[in-house]
Amino acid sequence: MKKYTDINFPAIRMRRTRRSDSLRRLVEETNLSVNDLIYPAFVMEGKNQNESIKSMPGIYRQSIDGILKTAEKLMSLNIPAIAIFPIIDKEKKSNDGKEAYNSKGLIQKTIRHIKSKFPELTIITDVALDPFTTHGQDGIIDGNNYVLNDITVEILTKQAISHAEAGTDIVAPSDMMDGRIGSIRNALEKNNFHNTLILSYAAKYASCFYGPFRDAVRSKDNLAGGNKNNYQMDPKNSDESLREVALDINEGADIVMIKPAMMYQDIITKIKSEFAIPVFAYQVSGEYAMLRAAADAGYLDYKDSVMESLLSIKRSGASGILTYNAIDIAHWLNE
Repeated sequence: MKKYTDINFPAIRMRRTRRSDSLRRLVEETNLSVNDLIYPAFVMEGKNQNESIKSMPGIYRQSIDGILKTAEKLMSLNIPAIAIFPIIDKEKKSNDGKEAYNSKGLIQKTIRHIKSKFPELTIITDVALDPFTTHGQDGIIDGNNYVLNDITVEILTKQAISHAEAGTDIVAPSDMMDGRIGSIRNALEKNNFHNTLILSYAAKYASCFYGPFRDAVRSKDNLAGGNKNNYQMDPKNSDESLREVALDINEGADIVMIKPAMMYQDIITKIKSEFAIPVFAYQVSGEYAMLRAAADAGYLDYKDSVMESLLSIKRSGASGILTYNAIDIAHWLNE
């Protein structure tokens, strides 16, 4: 019987570079840093408001004073950007979502307050109508509850300009209407906002993982049994994302977003390999809640599972990641 030591093993042994921590660090291909992080925050009216979100443990709706404290924390951790999403009072919602472009509205006020205190913090603002409509859709609807494209684009453009006037760095249309990037880019140029960036949610899928977000911004009940399938992308489609991204780049997008992130890493990789443009990805509320619930139940280690999930998104090609775990991750990276 041939002895184990007599077996002629191949010269290449993949485990050699895994032998020690220092060797593993020297050959690692993907590196996650605070520079990759964007923190999504929910802002509400009032003062000293700090409401927990049941479906997103550890995440809160905050009034502007609380958002400023969060912004200060982001600056101290060297996280480069905050993305703000509004919780609109019911009496300010309407069928046409006109509160979205109110120059004295909640988001517009929040932008001004953050910029006055922390001018170096990059602000990303959501351009969409679902927080502002009584029906919870991202646009104007007809009698059959179908979202009308062109009239919606007109309102989105007004919304984007109001954000630029308030001082946002990046407007981020998340609605998936056709032609809205070109309309917004043209309006920004005409109004001399040449340096305002557009982060286009270019490949946003009609995903079931948005539920906790809709709970957070209180649009879930308005949407009721409806869905957004007639404008967000079909999860069964992949090649379609190439057309969506190409159109938005041609219309003037500076950065494109893939959403959700964890479940659509094949799309991130496809877009990153096809286009020479920064690609962001959004680890959405349902993905956050899923990991958090599993960790709280003792099924997963919270830190290890979160870090692995972010590394996988970065490895797939994302150059910026919106994640509700950003503050925790920054602390872990600084340990």
